[in-house]
Amino acid sequence: MNDPPILRTENLGKRFGPFVALRGITAEFRAGALTAIIGPNGAGKSTYFNLLSGALAPSEGRILFEGRDITGTPQHRFAHLGIAKSFQITTVFPQLPALENVRVAAQARVARYDIWRPRARLHDLLAEAETLLDTVGLARHRDRPASTLAHGEQRALEIAMALAVRPRLLLLDEPTAGMSPEETRSMMELIVRLAAARTVILVEHKMRLVMGISDRILVLHHGELLAQGTPDDIRRNDTVRRVYLGQREH
Repeated sequence: MNDPPILRTENLGKRFGPFVALRGITAEFRAGALTAIIGPNGAGKSTYFNLLSGALAPSEGRILFEGRDITGTPQHRFAHLGIAKSFQITTVFPQLPALENVRVAAQARVARYDIWRPRARLHDLLAEAETLLDTVGLARHRDRPASTLAHGEQRALEIAMALAVRPRLLLLDEPTAGMSPEETRSMMELIVRLAAARTVILVEHKMRLVMGISDRILVLHHGELLAQGTPDDIRRNDTVRRVYLGQREH
């Protein structure tokens, strides 16, 4: 593949006072691929995700999106750049119906450019919201308040809201956290479908789950990049096997 990466980090690091949470991460993420970032608890996965999504500013290094240096860009600008994210902690509007949650997200995308949009023209946003709910398997729950949805359904709703900004890059932070085995399978199937139409970067600690769906995997350990490559490369990596030896996957 000679195409330039959609996202690249160069010597990326993050310190919290004297504590070094992340050090010297240089990695590329290929456009159109599903890349998983894995590692044991405390490996630095969430810190790396927060840097990639703009939630944190790096202490050193650079982040480039489609060749453009976006280091230090305010988080609220990321959606307009074409980057959407879904965090480990669900952030839906609990009292609004599922459809309204997605419509509000879609309206936020267009409001910046068309604040005087007539109410009658919001019909296209409702249609888009219905399509996105169908995409994530929630069409039958369109009128239910988000607070009444199961945990896995709320995570799917949040992903629909992220898709409403029409991202070229979708960032997912441990999307299966707290899910039952059935919910986990459904979420993984959804992620595979989403990755067919856009670039997906998935942060996860369940190594076995991502091995079968990822095009590429990055392994973090103690805040450093331990290994990167295809799933087969990672399976054959003795260092990675030692890190995970004796650790039970959920």
